[in-house]
Amino acid sequence: MSYVEVPGAKVPIRMWADPSTVEGGAMQQLHNVATLPWIKGLAVMPDVHYGKGATVGSVIAMQGAVCPAAVGVDIGCGMSAVKTSLTANDLPGDLSRLRSKIEQAIPVGRGLHREAVDPKRLFQFPTAGWNDFWSRFDGVADTVKFRRERAGQQMGTLGSGNHMIEVCLDQSGAVWLMLHSGSRNIGKELAEHHIGVAQKLSHNQGLVDRDLAVFVSDTPQMADYRNDLYWAQEYAKYNRAIMMALLKEVIRREFRKAKVTFETEISCHHNYVAEEQYEGMDLLVTRKGAIRAGSGEFGIIPGSMGTSSYIVKGLGNEKAFNSASHGAGRRMSRSAAKKRFTVRDLEEQTRGVECRKDSGVVDEIPAAYKPIEQVMEQQRDLVEVVAKLKQFICVKG
Repeated sequence: MSYVEVPGAKVPIRMWADPSTVEGGAMQQLHNVATLPWIKGLAVMPDVHYGKGATVGSVIAMQGAVCPAAVGVDIGCGMSAVKTSLTANDLPGDLSRLRSKIEQAIPVGRGLHREAVDPKRLFQFPTAGWNDFWSRFDGVADTVKFRRERAGQQMGTLGSGNHMIEVCLDQSGAVWLMLHSGSRNIGKELAEHHIGVAQKLSHNQGLVDRDLAVFVSDTPQMADYRNDLYWAQEYAKYNRAIMMALLKEVIRREFRKAKVTFETEISCHHNYVAEEQYEGMDLLVTRKGAIRAGSGEFGIIPGSMGTSSYIVKGLGNEKAFNSASHGAGRRMSRSAAKKRFTVRDLEEQTRGVECRKDSGVVDEIPAAYKPIEQVMEQQRDLVEVVAKLKQFICVKG
């Protein structure tokens, strides 16, 4: 489909989703965003749903301003994927050992490494810039300075919720590694700190929704936020890179005889801010639950823990600010999923996948998400499919 344009107060709301299927709370959030004085455009992805602060699946382009709640509290959250030389024929009949080895190598949930991972010991890990990255920690908000040790130990950990590590097969039988995570607790604390600062600023007092408080250009508050934002985005990218390196080590050890090789990694944020230019304007583009899909750029659009995921190339659609969906998108809240579904439902919907099948992950059941095939159909003018993946191992937090 192409987009549907819904009138908004300052700008039209371009929707790659059927407005009649979008929950009322999410539509109200979008209309609220369209009232912001600084807004220059708003694009809505097919995985749109209500989110804390701002709508998940929204791309907000503003001039001279940025809304920290529209980035979300998991700054830099995103995906990484890599194709391996393994094929389906290399896989063992019992996958439980491989899943166990992955969980031993990469802490999940609230887990952390006993000692910070030394990237110099990791297979094919690019260490250029690593020391400079950590030296810039001294310049982030004072409220998180005491978190330095914990931030180091959480680097290379998965987290919980919809974060996952998957081992997948594409339609040709090739094995892929894929994972989803962000900036862990340090990103969350930085986000919450700056959202609180923004909400107290005088220019935000008359907004229709206090969660849409912004920082404006040429102010110390904006400078502080952008410094911490970009650092946290980099933390998230390193976090995924280290997890992927640890995952590769597991695969190399478990399939030693196969002498596994890996193609170039694909990595993309989907909760972040970028400086981009459209129609001659320098804009700050916030993607919350959306990936950049510029012409020829690779991206990753996952389904749920029992459905397919897609490796895509962007088509460079400027009406969508060169963006696409970040996944299937939830169709019900976590609490609603827990009330509606049972462990038996989870077992049925993840049949054939080596994964957790207990009450702790019922809120991640595939039926709690929109059908990924429908989401992909709605964004045919945003991306083209390069590979379709189906997981056979899924590690959840």
